[in-house]
Amino acid sequence: MNSRLDHPQDHVSCFHCGQDVPEGTHFSVVVKGQNQPMCCPGCQAVTETIIQSGLEHYYKHRQGEAGLIPEMTGAELPSAVKDELQLYNNPNIQKEFVISLEEDVKEASLVIEGITCAACVWLLEHHLVKQPGVTQASVNLTNHRARIRWRANEIALSDIMSAIYKIGYQGHPYNPDKEEQLFEQERKQAVRRLGIAGVGMMQVMMMAVALYAGTLQGIEDKFETFIRWTSLIIATPVVLYSAKPFFVAALRDIRTRHLSMDVPVSIAIGLAYLASVWATITQSGEVYFDSVTMFTFFLLIGRYLEMQARHRTGRAGNSLLNLLPASAIKIVEGHEALVPATELKPGDIVLVKPGHTIPADGVIKTGASSIDESALTGEYLPVSRTIGDQVVGGTINAENPIQLEVTEVGAQTRLSAIVRLLDRAHEEKPQVAKVADKVASYFVAAVLVTATIVSLVWWQIEPSHAFWVTLSVLVVTCPCALSLATPTALTAATGTLRQNGLLITRGHVLDSLATATHVVFDKTGTLTEGNLSLKSTVTLGNIDTQFALETAAALESHSEHPIAKAFHRYGIKAADSLQAELGQGLEGEVEGKRYRIGKPEYAAALCHRQMTISDAPDQHGQWLLLCDQHEPIAWFCLNDQLRKDTERTLQELKKLGLKIQMLTGDSSAAVHEIAEQLSIDTVIANVSPKEKLAHVQALQKEGARVIMVGDGINDIPVLAGAQTSIAMGGATDLAKTNADAVLIGSELSRLTDAILLSKKTQYIIRQNLGWSIMYNLLALPLASAGFIAPYMAAIGMSASSLVVVGNALRLTKLVRRNRVK
Repeated sequence: MNSRLDHPQDHVSCFHCGQDVPEGTHFSVVVKGQNQPMCCPGCQAVTETIIQSGLEHYYKHRQGEAGLIPEMTGAELPSAVKDELQLYNNPNIQKEFVISLEEDVKEASLVIEGITCAACVWLLEHHLVKQPGVTQASVNLTNHRARIRWRANEIALSDIMSAIYKIGYQGHPYNPDKEEQLFEQERKQAVRRLGIAGVGMMQVMMMAVALYAGTLQGIEDKFETFIRWTSLIIATPVVLYSAKPFFVAALRDIRTRHLSMDVPVSIAIGLAYLASVWATITQSGEVYFDSVTMFTFFLLIGRYLEMQARHRTGRAGNSLLNLLPASAIKIVEGHEALVPATELKPGDIVLVKPGHTIPADGVIKTGASSIDESALTGEYLPVSRTIGDQVVGGTINAENPIQLEVTEVGAQTRLSAIVRLLDRAHEEKPQVAKVADKVASYFVAAVLVTATIVSLVWWQIEPSHAFWVTLSVLVVTCPCALSLATPTALTAATGTLRQNGLLITRGHVLDSLATATHVVFDKTGTLTEGNLSLKSTVTLGNIDTQFALETAAALESHSEHPIAKAFHRYGIKAADSLQAELGQGLEGEVEGKRYRIGKPEYAAALCHRQMTISDAPDQHGQWLLLCDQHEPIAWFCLNDQLRKDTERTLQELKKLGLKIQMLTGDSSAAVHEIAEQLSIDTVIANVSPKEKLAHVQALQKEGARVIMVGDGINDIPVLAGAQTSIAMGGATDLAKTNADAVLIGSELSRLTDAILLSKKTQYIIRQNLGWSIMYNLLALPLASAGFIAPYMAAIGMSASSLVVVGNALRLTKLVRRNRVK
């Protein structure tokens, strides 16, 4: 008789952490005269520490049901933790994150792990300032950073960090990258320039409206003079500060004999400003302060977006190398010694305990374990590694302690190799030039040549009109509309997609999406949700489903393996004498009886049966068997579910003429099952990050325009190498920073939206370019002939820009498409 999964009954919640209190547990603490239940000795110790420190008001400030879930508690810390914290007293280590304010007074920046709400901040600040020698402690709830000031002659930094550990949090040094500081400085300067230009533009445009109206209806000279001088005062900081990058770039381009749009832009801004200043001082001619400020503001917006994309790319490599731990346990003459990981060298023997990060590339010399390589491969299941196998720095030891001999350190490690792959992919990435840039490259030279010729001709005809006519030519043909044709359309489309769940981080995306021929998907976390879950439970005989789940959860309770996490929610029993068989399963005692869970062959051997995966209820998903010493008890089916809109999205992409491929590091049977279910013909499994990049580059050499969709660090090189790369919303931060776009809501259907809107965007861009070119071709002869006054040229240039912007606003709505329900 088979039975299916039932919901577990409700239990009493721990007063401190909010988790269920296991049956038979009798831990408690008196809080404000009431005996409050605790789930474990850890919560009991933390609560007692809070009460004894006079911080019981913490529980008043706590928000939500769950408070602090301590990782390390009690009056005494483990010796390994003490040894690691002692390292932070080393002046050579402190120089990276500690500053000396005055004699014996220091200040440190720490990142605090475990903060969940405002109550955590309150507790940390009040607890730290109670420590002798600590003069100030502030914790930022937004970024979880703490700034602590103390007197070094009264308390050591290790003691401060120990105090943080004792109340259930973990503190780590915060060491901002020097390049990041430069990025921040550049960003702030760009924001200041943009802000000044924006405010100046709005004020000067209001003044310009009054002048234009006065020209038509009459205006007193004193008011006209006042408005001109006011416009001059407002426009001057815009030209001298906001527009400074254009003049600097123009001078650089002239020195290097390279003609760019900065040259006519600088000439137009400079001449229009100087002419307006002259007209204001002499009270003759026209002023063009409105054109100067508006043109500067719109161009600065485009430059700011480009800078943001550049900064995002620059941060990626440093973040990847931060996967390596700060310290390592080195074996010296048979004894353990905690040393900085940077001091390791090839040939050293290091001990890596369960849950610790491997500090360098090496070969296992003693022991066997499962290694979580998800940071590099993107696959959630750890892989078995034993004596003689290679392991990679930055991966995590999941099960048993191992000793390894270091083979590569520093720039020779695999992490560094991936960083180099990333840099190379960025260098080789196709530069999809905007249509406006291609047209403008020829237009710039034509404008300068035409303006020069017009100036010479008018100097011969009427020298007094030569300057004003030349200025009219430069203003009326100033490539403002041409420059705005592409950025305004891209900005409108980008904003629309952002509001609908797709964040575009690089300007070329909409252009390359519209011309794409192939879409290549990673599997885990992209086509699927990326989390193993318990799909079904099939019991054997008269076994109760809840009993089977609780027994399995007891065996898996001390494991952080992805398979074990699927059972953690059912854990109310405890297991003893646990033994893990690498790559096979677990064995232990629950309530005096021995059980095994894992692969069918391994589990069935306990009851002297011969069972294989073919005996499972069906051949779909990943089946585990639970047995006692007498008989099999239950089958558990684990599965990684497809995203709800995956199948529909792939069908829509095929209708748009795109070819679909799957490129994954997974080698299990689930790959081909998913491919068959989704009708994907081209599937490449069990590939490394380097092989992924090579495959995409091969496609591109054959003329394909590739969209790569992924979510793991293993996808970083290929995300950087594809024409267009898209990261899922649940992707690693590194994958997101290297992707050209991010699916914020992790809905694949947004990809179809983006492709449809990108095609419409290209159509709008062509319209904008056509209009701006037509306007310039019509206005240029009239201005050259002297029929267009400078003020008319300014109005015409502004009008052409408004037409371009208005047309781009058509992209603020998505192309209609039926949603997946």
